[in-house]
Amino acid sequence: MSRLPLLTILVLLPLAGSLVIAMVDGRRHALIQRIAFIASLLVFAVTLLVWARFDASVATFQFVELHPWIPAFGIDYHLGIDGISLFLVVLTGFLTPLALLSSWESVQERVKAFAMFLLALESAMLGVFVSLDLFLFYIFWDAMLIPMYFLIGIWGYDRRVYAALKFILYTMAGSVLMLVAILALAYYHGTVANGPSFDLLKLYELEIPERLQFWGFIAFALAFAIKVPLFPFHTWLPDAHVQAPTAGSVILAGVLLKMGTYGLLRFAFPLFPDAALYFAPYIAVAAVIGIIYGALVAMVQPDLKKLVAYSSVSHLGFVALGIAAMNIQGVQGAVYQMLNNGVSTGALFLIVGMLSDRRHTRLIAEFGGLKRVLPKLSAAFLIITLSSIGLPGLNGFVGELLILLGAFRWQPRFAAIAACGVLFSAVYMLWMFQRVNYGPVTHPENETLPDITTRERWTLWPAVVMAIVMGVAPMIFLKPMEPAVVRLVEQVRRNQGQSVQRRESGIGNRDSKIASRESGVGAR
Repeated sequence: MSRLPLLTILVLLPLAGSLVIAMVDGRRHALIQRIAFIASLLVFAVTLLVWARFDASVATFQFVELHPWIPAFGIDYHLGIDGISLFLVVLTGFLTPLALLSSWESVQERVKAFAMFLLALESAMLGVFVSLDLFLFYIFWDAMLIPMYFLIGIWGYDRRVYAALKFILYTMAGSVLMLVAILALAYYHGTVANGPSFDLLKLYELEIPERLQFWGFIAFALAFAIKVPLFPFHTWLPDAHVQAPTAGSVILAGVLLKMGTYGLLRFAFPLFPDAALYFAPYIAVAAVIGIIYGALVAMVQPDLKKLVAYSSVSHLGFVALGIAAMNIQGVQGAVYQMLNNGVSTGALFLIVGMLSDRRHTRLIAEFGGLKRVLPKLSAAFLIITLSSIGLPGLNGFVGELLILLGAFRWQPRFAAIAACGVLFSAVYMLWMFQRVNYGPVTHPENETLPDITTRERWTLWPAVVMAIVMGVAPMIFLKPMEPAVVRLVEQVRRNQGQSVQRRESGIGNRDSKIASRESGVGAR
């Protein structure tokens, strides 16, 4: 068992399911859906096996697989996970079956292609989180754009083509910048070592010059800021969310957006520590603006799906703020909040999809009084709403508290402003929930809506249970990630300290040379 390439199995298993579906008659929708769902469940089972075999006391990468791929260019097939990437892998395996279940009845055209694209997307997402070679990471990073583009463009709503094009153009623009920086890093490794290398662990050990750090950090940070998305790069997200099918919105909000914040943690900050120290306040400013801006815009949205989309912009601002603080509380809170946001926001999109399937509208004004008509769905809706606003005892509270603690230790002003976002979140989420579920039933169409079905229970209640478990027992998740977080923070701080010492040493050497020249002039 210890020799099983579990990470390779994780990456290839969804593709294997997609290949099986390719051989099935496209008219057999039920069989295709079952195969896709079983494949996603198997992937989730493997992620749980990886979690069970993960050593929570070790900070280094585990389940490492290293094989030469293109040796002439220093490219390897290098996989591994640590406490930071572990739960993002589990989150991906957890949300994909729920996304497939949510589309069981709503997607009735091109079911075969839909299932294949969704499984291919899962494979690419898992590859992003386990890659330790920058070239391999970039391949997975770009590969995930293709299935998401088609999921939005084919199975989306009225303006789906526009939203899909906007999504891929924004993210491709950032990807090109990142590719240039990756090639520059590999080339620089070749100038100081025996040859070029894309191996992340080798690049961590480099003493990268300040100029390369500056431009490299900008390239990586822009690519990841677009993906998060940080203000002002967020404009593609509401369109993509609103036009995407429910399954696409769940995966987009639950996993794809986390790749931006994961990239900041895994690549931008540890590879370019000096530039990260310089740009951290600017990232924090963008994060705080995003927190407040996203919350204020969400307050005035008439569309349920667009409201949840802007709430995601606000909540991910907290994650970016915790990363910018670059201390143990801030980073640990950021990683935990990635998981929280994936569960809570993914569940909110599931609920919006269920309401939209019943009424064929997402306008808040078209609802009202649903608590009496849909009591079970409204109960789940309430728990997820409270988890999203960070009620103590639910998952959102733990992540936001750690982030604010870390931000306060770093820059109290940022923490104080960000805390206002928590208040605004409660305002727009509770106001939305009240308008949808309370009061009289103002539209006759709502009187006969069916309550939550068995399939919808299996789709929604796992997320509800996770929101409660993560709020009541957060150490189940915080303990395995702590060693990796501590190592990351120490690595960034240590590299920053070494750079400061080198600069001070250089200044001291210049001063001594100047003094010696001046003494020589005086002697003459």
